[in-house]
Amino acid sequence: MKRITTGAALAAGALAATALAFAPSAAAVTPTTATVTASCGLFGGGTATLTATQTGTAATLTLTSSAITTPLALSANSIASTLTMSNSTGANRVFSGTVNPAMAAGSPVTVGPLPGTVAPGDSLDFHGGSLKMVIFGITVTCTSSAAQSPGPFVF
Repeated sequence: MKRITTGAALAAGALAATALAFAPSAAAVTPTTATVTASCGLFGGGTATLTATQTGTAATLTLTSSAITTPLALSANSIASTLTMSNSTGANRVFSGTVNPAMAAGSPVTVGPLPGTVAPGDSLDFHGGSLKMVIFGITVTCTSSAAQSPGPFVF
């Protein structure tokens, strides 16, 4: 009986080790934050921070900037944002939604987290892409003249 129990325990251990070896690894975007310089017309321009998260093929991006400010007070979830990221490995990726905190006039801009879909190996950079924000029916477009630092988001 002892040999059967020992044999069953060894077999179960071997199966568990095999299952772990073949389990998919957790996807993780690198880096998780990047700095860009953006020009946004009426909203101003300057340094902004992009923050990325990833769960499988689902990803989110958030843009925050104290250099880019709101000319008017804005209520929460009132900016329709479309963030297009240049992808050096294929088609551009689009992150969109109406997620933003309430902001007083002159406040730093924050949009996101904006959801989107990525593929393994995507290499996304704000340079070559854009952020379009529709506020009170007016479209504000932000672009960048240089690559993000420390480099593109790799998924």
